[in-house]
Amino acid sequence: MTPSPRRALICGISGQDGSYLARWLLECGYEVWGTSRDVEGGGLANLHRLDLRDRVRLLSMAPEDFRSVFVALRAAKPDEVYYLAGQSSVGLSFELPAETLQSVVLGTLNMLEACRLMDQPVRLYHAGSSECFGDTAGEPATERTPFHPRSPYAVAKASAFWLVDNYRDAYGLHACSGILFNHESPLRPGRFVTQKIISAAWRIANGSTERLLLGRLDIARDWGWAPEYVVAMHRMLQQDQPRDFVIATGHTHTLEQFVDTAFSKLGLNWRYHVEQRDELMRPNELQISRADPRQAEKILDWRATQAMPDVVAKMIDALRVPSPQR
Repeated sequence: MTPSPRRALICGISGQDGSYLARWLLECGYEVWGTSRDVEGGGLANLHRLDLRDRVRLLSMAPEDFRSVFVALRAAKPDEVYYLAGQSSVGLSFELPAETLQSVVLGTLNMLEACRLMDQPVRLYHAGSSECFGDTAGEPATERTPFHPRSPYAVAKASAFWLVDNYRDAYGLHACSGILFNHESPLRPGRFVTQKIISAAWRIANGSTERLLLGRLDIARDWGWAPEYVVAMHRMLQQDQPRDFVIATGHTHTLEQFVDTAFSKLGLNWRYHVEQRDELMRPNELQISRADPRQAEKILDWRATQAMPDVVAKMIDALRVPSPQR
């Protein structure tokens, strides 16, 4: 008798990571379920773009409503849950701090509690964030680096991280957090600065006379390739004992270098097309984000193969041939 495929529930399946994760799990032979706030209302462009819409089963779920979360979990009966839902923009969190905290913290708490009450064992992955570390003064962050969140988004993610830690210790739940550093792809929404840069550079290279308006260019981040990062998520839930991992490339670049790389690949000098504006500066900007992902390499056998220049090239290539890249 052929065993039934493992079943995964991806909360936030319509986002960048959720869509790539769905594709990866399907390739691994999973039956994939996913949640979105309003399945019937649309917002599934990423799934359509990856040609996944008809290959996954979708449920509407409001993460802040415990009943909604529990009903979705009971319907899907997953072996693994990947909780990627919640407001995901650092910049927007300064404008919507209460909504950010509620969607991230209460949503995570509801999913943890629902998993605890399930009749069958459920493994839970929670999408943490490198923003929790704050500014480490240039020192690479590891799994032991203390948190010092500097935005409402980071505060929310740090709180959710400790909720996962608490449920793991208190109830023996197989739950873990992936502390992911920045990771990009053609599926990034336009409100993210990386997509804003790539899209503007492309339009300018094709004749637009616009100016790209940005805030600080001296901030430094570790930028990776999103389709690789979802593989790390999956590997985390295959461990016998749950533990948290830093997921990153281990290479940090300034935003100016990102801009220069994007414009240079299109034959342009960015200095003629970019303008810095004070109103685009965040109230509390993280200066340097640096990571030490060696634990993931050692235990998960995972290592990023695409660094920032590769990510920029792939995002530009996707505009030349409008289809997402692996």
